[in-house]
Amino acid sequence: MRIAVTGASGFVGGAVCRALTSRGITAHAFGRRPSVPPGHLAGAAYRSWDLTRGPIPDAPAVDAVVHCAGSATDWGRPADLFAANLTGTRNALASFPGARFVHVSTASVYDPFRPSVMATEDQAPVARYLNAYGASKAAAERLALGRGAIVLRPHAVYGPGDTTLLPRVLSAVRGPILPAVGTGRLRISLTSIANLVQACLLAATGPAASGVFNVADAAPVTIDDAFRQLLAERGIAARPVYIPAGLARPLAAAAEGAFLLARRPRPPRLTRYAISHLAVERTLDITAARDVLGYTPHATAFKGAAAW
Repeated sequence: MRIAVTGASGFVGGAVCRALTSRGITAHAFGRRPSVPPGHLAGAAYRSWDLTRGPIPDAPAVDAVVHCAGSATDWGRPADLFAANLTGTRNALASFPGARFVHVSTASVYDPFRPSVMATEDQAPVARYLNAYGASKAAAERLALGRGAIVLRPHAVYGPGDTTLLPRVLSAVRGPILPAVGTGRLRISLTSIANLVQACLLAATGPAASGVFNVADAAPVTIDDAFRQLLAERGIAARPVYIPAGLARPLAAAAEGAFLLARRPRPPRLTRYAISHLAVERTLDITAARDVLGYTPHATAFKGAAAW
């Protein structure tokens, strides 16, 4: 079997390539970087490709595509986010027209203005989003589903190689305190990289040909438990301290406005998007993935996080 992986130079795509090659499956890796260390792909053949510039010429014949490429940040110019997420998906679909297409989306396509309580797949996309990240990922989903794709929706992917979630949490630590928003008692679904890779491989090689599937760890955890476990595993002597959401939202809006005026490339430490994932429940129903894909996730765990 031959499988193409986009975004292979990144966190998720690299993990998918390593899993494929370990199973004796031929992986064709594509990424925007000029080159990547061989170990990142476990020896998979690599080609540099910026999906925003158009379909790749001379695409190899493959049985399936795992499309991991796209923006990994919720902060940026709308045009750039739509180019990375929507235009990139369009060009990936055009490059492999006859292959099964597995589109790695995000749970950020659910309504950011209300809690997602064991959300089922039919509850998204919605009509409005907090930023261009959610809107562009929803648009990419619609495009992929229109071509008969399988769509996977993970939430807050973590694990070895994480370049987004873990660094954001650790950078917020101030001495003995980890400032956070909300109460800490709300539940959240997290997705380990191992669980997401399992879902990608099941979608690419299993009997399901299309559909939308939430992908998360075996059961939700409370935000406070997740923070405390992660800090303990990293050996950080800090504790979460929670700011009421009603106070945090206007501060976040003001910070975002100042950063936009200054054209700062990185987001402020506090954004309305981050608040929407900390101050309200974000849990996913994974029944469809279990029943249709044969998905068997493990529980949320941060063992080994000291080495991530």
